[in-house]
Order: sequence, then structure tokens, then C-alpha cells
Amino acid sequence: MISIENLSIEFSARPLFTGANFNINPHDRIALVGKNGAGKSTLLKILSGQQHATSGSISSPEGTTFGYLPQVMKLSDSTTVIDETRKAFAHVIEMQQQVKQLEDEMNQRTDYGSETYLDLVNRYSSLHERYQLFAADAQEGELERTLIGLGFSRNDLNRPTAEFSGGWRMRIELAKILLQRPDVLLLDEPTNHLDIDSIQWLEQFLAQSGSAVVLVSHDRAFINNVTNRTLEISAGRIIDYKVRYQEYLVLRQERREQQLRAYENQKKEMADMRAFIERFRYQATKAVQVQQKVKQLAKMVPIEIDELDNKAMHLKFPPCLRSGDYPIICQDVSKTYGQHNVFHDVSLTINRGEKVAFVGRNGEGKTTLVKCIMGEIPFDGMLKVGHNVQIGYFAQNQAQLLDDSLTVFETIDRVARGDIRLKINDLLGAFMFGGEESDKRVKVLSGGERSRLALIKLLLEPVNLLILDEPTNHLDMASKDVLKEALLAFDGTEIVVSHDREFLDGLVTKVYEFGEGRVREHMGGIYDFLRKRRLSSLSQLTSSPTTIQVEQNTQSTNKVAYAERKEQQKQIRKVERQVAETEEKIAKFEARIKEMDRLLATDEHATDMKLIEEYSAVMRSLDEENGRWMDLSEKLELLRAEISD
Repeated sequence: MISIENLSIEFSARPLFTGANFNINPHDRIALVGKNGAGKSTLLKILSGQQHATSGSISSPEGTTFGYLPQVMKLSDSTTVIDETRKAFAHVIEMQQQVKQLEDEMNQRTDYGSETYLDLVNRYSSLHERYQLFAADAQEGELERTLIGLGFSRNDLNRPTAEFSGGWRMRIELAKILLQRPDVLLLDEPTNHLDIDSIQWLEQFLAQSGSAVVLVSHDRAFINNVTNRTLEISAGRIIDYKVRYQEYLVLRQERREQQLRAYENQKKEMADMRAFIERFRYQATKAVQVQQKVKQLAKMVPIEIDELDNKAMHLKFPPCLRSGDYPIICQDVSKTYGQHNVFHDVSLTINRGEKVAFVGRNGEGKTTLVKCIMGEIPFDGMLKVGHNVQIGYFAQNQAQLLDDSLTVFETIDRVARGDIRLKINDLLGAFMFGGEESDKRVKVLSGGERSRLALIKLLLEPVNLLILDEPTNHLDMASKDVLKEALLAFDGTEIVVSHDREFLDGLVTKVYEFGEGRVREHMGGIYDFLRKRRLSSLSQLTSSPTTIQVEQNTQSTNKVAYAERKEQQKQIRKVERQVAETEEKIAKFEARIKEMDRLLATDEHATDMKLIEEYSAVMRSLDEENGRWMDLSEKLELLRAEISD
């Protein structure tokens, strides 16, 4: 067990958090949450030993190992993929030497009954047991399974790492960390560079792992599937919720409502005390009571309310001319780089107003087809962009294409046209660049800030076809919610390349899967697609005629699943309305009780039996509605869990 006691950290005399106390137990799966800048990544660095806290302590048993994956890592390796990954087992050789050293020491000792000898035996047993976990004959197989699980093909394993992008090299680093089997895994946004298949593999790996896990992620589905405990950094404190993320959201709301009620009660109590003191300050007969009130007031500690990140992006795409009926038509489109065929014979039609997702393993051609549509690279076959189509394109590297020398304000000022120039500050404020933030140079912005700035640029152009390539990378949950809401309201056509299941859920109605050089169409949403994939193994998703026939035969099943999902969504909306109605009644009952509390506190109504009877009746009704709210909330959670399965 790792014990964190009274931990505090400050930057330039500004505390991120103070007095943090919590434990990390074996097999804990902890989600670390909080608004941007709260100190999540900093806490991971402190736990990993890469940064020191201002005060407090972290204690762990001797020999405890940590595996830390940061968001950004400087990579300078120059070997092949498999050789670089083999470095994960360097500690096994060291462990083998330590085991041999302890064996030699035991053979030389004769004081078998002494405490030091027993301690030596215990150390040997513990180390030898750990060494056995890393059996040399299983290492190569485990190494290969891990790399393939993270998206590499067998042909990739002997390729130089220099041929891979930064995202793929981060996967190698993740593989090395997982293969080392540390006691505690510290993962900072591990899904940023993974596709859906790799994320699901990582979920299963972590579920079966013996390591404790502390992770930061903006992928709701990943957090819910992996974690069983939530640590929230809020208002300079760390609050421990021993539930998974979805349940934490409910408990946090309840906690804040309780704080607000307590705060209001305390505020009223303090106001009453001050009024009493002012009223009787100069009356000798009340001097004792006045002094008591003064002391009570001085001892009262103001109730703190957990902070909420109320800043939000308000995306609204400007109106645009109507496009033709078929914005994108592909017929027998193929793309080849040298001897490598990315995809071939791609035929698809995207209708006006459709919202579709491009999914598949990284390197299977999603971004390549987008570049073909944008006319950035040559291809074979026929690809037609429809009549009157105006494209808004957000690329994976869009944030890196910003001019580092400009400020945030200057970046937008240079692209703004017309009346919007008068509202640039309002627009920046809506994207959390209000006040002094707008004067920041682009070069000092974080990845998330750059993405938000690039999205503002996209917002300023009237378009009727949006192509978004991984738009949610480095966006926090609140930002993703607002972006998704804007995309749902957008009346044009959308192509979204994303690995974020929660973001795609409810947004897209058709999925194009890229793999094995083919692009296959799946009707329905992202979870309809994933449900079908669980019925068919990856090996079945080939380009053989047999598989194509199987897919045709299962289309009717997809339609049934789609209908079932629609019915589930209908049920969820119904229960959501019932929850809202119950909350409305509870608010009215609480308001009436508060009013009656005020009346019963006066001499005039203190013995008013009619009012007392009403008070009892309203309290009973409030208890009934609270019980009904709890039942409905549980029902709603179950329905949401079913639709996410």
C-alpha cells in the first residue's frame, strides 16, 4: 500500500492543492479528475518521483515499482520496434543477478535460526517469486502480443522506430511500461494516440493486470470501463470517491447540493448572530448573550463549496449555402505508396446532412482518404466533391500549423471578417481565452489550448461539409460536450475521424470501417458497430468474398440492433423527464420548508398548529419524492449502462 500524507504543492506561491491524504491499494483502479490546470499531471509526476511536493510525504514498501507514461515524451531511440521494446526486460536481467547474489549469500551462511538469516530468506523468496513472473521463455510471446494489441502488425516489429510517428513511438513506450509489470501504473492520457481496437485491448489488459492503476483521461468510456475509484482535485483539495466515474458524477452533484444547503443555513445563522449582536450590543441585560454570540461567530469556519468549471466553449457554426444532394462520391478509389497499398476499390456515397464516422486501426487509411477528399494527395479512381460544397477541415496537425509568433487575439484577428471582428473578445472568452489569456503567445499554449484556438478558426468560416480528424485529442470533457452539442445542431454534412466512442455515440448514424485495404459500411451508430465487431473476430474482417457475404447476411441483424437502441434511447429520455419532474417537486418542497422554517422561528407562528401540520405533511412528501428520485436515478443509470454495453 502507498500512503500519501498531508501532500501539498505550490507554484509561485499559488497552491494547486494542500493537505492531501489518501492511499493507493493493490488492485486499485483510480481515475484522477479535475478541471484543466487543477494539478492532475503534476500529481502523477510527484507519485512517479519526477517532481517534488512542497510539503508532505509519500511512503511505500521497499522495492515498490512505478511505471509512468507522461502526455509528452522526448524520444531519441534508433533501434527496431522489437529491440526497443525488449529494453523493458532489462530489469529482469538485473533481478536474475540479485537472485543469484542472495542464493550465494544463503549458501555461505550457517546461522539458520537468526533473524538476519530469516530476513535474508524472506527477501530471497519475494525476489525469486517476482523473477519467476518474468519467465524468459514467455517474454518474446508476451512482447509480441503486447505490441500487436497496441496496433502494430508483425511486419512492423523489425522496422526502425525512426520510421514511425510520435504517436506510434508513444505506443512503444506504453508497451515497455506494461511489460515491466510495475506495482503501480501512472498513465497520463494513455488513449490519446490509440485507435478504438487498441483502447479496448488496453482496457482488457488493465482489467487483468495485477498492478494498481492511477490514470488521467478525457475518454469517458475508457475511464468507466477501467476504474473503480475516483480522486477529484477541486478547490485546492483532493476528494476521494470510492466509486467509478459515472457514479462519482452523481455523488459530486449530491455533495455540492448538500454544501450549498449547509452554506445557506450557515449564512443565515451568521446573519442572525450579527443582527442579534447589533441589536443588543449596548443593552447591559443582554451583555452575556452578546459576548457568547461574538465568540460563536469568531469560531465558525466558513463552509467551502466545491468549485465548478463554469467556463465553456459555445460553438455555433455560421449559416452556409445548401450543398448538393451528394457532397462526396467515391468510386473504385485506391491509394498506393510505392509497394504499399493503403486501400483499394473504395466506393461510397455520403448524402447531404449525414453524419458519418471513419474508424479503424491507425495506418489503415482514414486520414489518407480525408486527404484525397481535400485534394492534398493524388489517388486512382473517381472521387467527386458535390455541387456547392464548402469544406471546413480540422486536421490532426491543425494545432501545430498555427503561427507561434502571434498572440491568441492576433491569430483570430487575422482570419476574422465582417461584423465578427467587433466580437473577437466575446468569441475568445467563450473558448476560455478571456481576459489576459488572449494576450498569450501561441508558442506557450498547451496542446488543448492550441486545439481550441484551431477550432475557433474553423468556426469563423461558413461551411456545409465538416471534416474533423481527431478533433477531441487534448480537449477536456466539458469542451468535448460543447463541441458535440454544436455538431449535433449543425445542419450540414459531417465526416468525423475519431477513436472516442462516447463522443461518437449519438452523433453519427453510419460508420465506415477501414482495414485490410478495404472500407466497409456499417449502418447505425458507433455502439451498433462495436456490438457487431464483438460477434466477429478481427480475422473474419477480411476482403474475401465469403466475409462480404457474411456482412450482407448480418445487415438485417444490424437493423434490429439499431431499432433496439432507438427504443432504449426512448426509454432513457422518458426516465430523464421523470427525474427532472421529481427534482422540480423536490425543489418546491424544499423552498416551502425553508419558508415555514422562517415562519416557525417567529413568536407569532411558533405554536401555529396548522402550520406545524403542513410542515409534517410537506416533510413526508419530500421524503417520498427523494425516494422516488433515488429509484429513478438508479433506473436511469442501469439503462445508460445497458446502452453502453
